[in-house]
Amino acid sequence: MSVKILIPTPLRKLTNNLSEVYGEGKTIIELVNNLEGQYPGLKERLCDENNKIRRFVNIYVNEEDVRFLQSEGTSLKDNDLVSIVPAIAGGI
Repeated sequence: MSVKILIPTPLRKLTNNLSEVYGEGKTIIELVNNLEGQYPGLKERLCDENNKIRRFVNIYVNEEDVRFLQSEGTSLKDNDLVSIVPAIAGGI
């Protein structure tokens, strides 16, 4: 099963400057583990030491925020589109 992943600019140094990569996995955490094998260092930017998605990282599957699904346990299927979006904080 192949899933397309959109990589944000801050993480592209880990993916050889690729904005789109492909990975495999039945769930988000399996996909992250697969990506780590291809692009070492990516997992630690996305997940904490308990394999939970970091709070400042937003991951979407087909435009749905995985925080409102099953988080890192969210199921994936062939041809899903996964977007990784770093959270942006700001204030006045």
